[in-house]
Amino acid sequence: MTRNVTTTIEGGVAHLRLARPEKLNALTLEMLDDLAEAARRLRSERGLRSVILSGEGDSFCAGLDFGTAMKRPSRIVSHFVPRPWRGTNGFQEACWGLRRLPVPVIAAVDGHCLGGGLQIALAADVRIAHPESTWSVLEGRWGIIPDMTGVHTLSELVGIDVAKKLTMTAAKISGTEAQRLGLVTDVAEDPLTAAASLSEEIAQRSPDAVAAAKRLFDGTWRRGPWRTFARERVEQVPLLFGENARRAREANAARRSPEYRERSRRLVP
Repeated sequence: MTRNVTTTIEGGVAHLRLARPEKLNALTLEMLDDLAEAARRLRSERGLRSVILSGEGDSFCAGLDFGTAMKRPSRIVSHFVPRPWRGTNGFQEACWGLRRLPVPVIAAVDGHCLGGGLQIALAADVRIAHPESTWSVLEGRWGIIPDMTGVHTLSELVGIDVAKKLTMTAAKISGTEAQRLGLVTDVAEDPLTAAASLSEEIAQRSPDAVAAAKRLFDGTWRRGPWRTFARERVEQVPLLFGENARRAREANAARRSPEYRERSRRLVP
């Protein structure tokens, strides 16, 4: 990885950071590749309980660094080519790799969350933002559209009219307004601390159940009821008879905190 994307793991929590603060963490093509690679590596960490995604300095991410990226048009073209085995191209996988993780991803957003940065944040499972952070589907300012999975993730979170308005106007809104619209889960004066607190709360639950919940919701959110019911049954049976559910039952009966084993390898998507 380049020094502009860093990953550290401590106590079952991975801290994935955009680390180009002098440029407001604006994205280079190398950073996009590194985000996808970081997600791929984290998938194999069975002891992982959650990922906290943030940006160093005063900004989460100001979007794509066009000045740097456009110096190598051939690399931009290569990033547009989809990989058939995963259904995404280089731009999209930088975001969608987070969705492939079997653990919750929590984005802690300060400062700017613009363009490609917004699309990365939307790929997280939960977004906690500073009330005065700045959010924008900024691509419209540059005469383009969101193409890093943002159209899909916007459709999951807001109505089509809101998605169109944000995309067509490239309007900048605050974290408070973004929460009102549904882009942001919670607002906090210290998003990183709030993300760590949420991560600790999730860690009190079975890692198998948390992974199944993410997989179930992501796999059925826009599907019909019968398919959703079938997926519920498929996910529930191995959980019900699994080791971590047994530990949870015994701990609850004894009125103590459960000690879970690592996430089941069989349940990793």
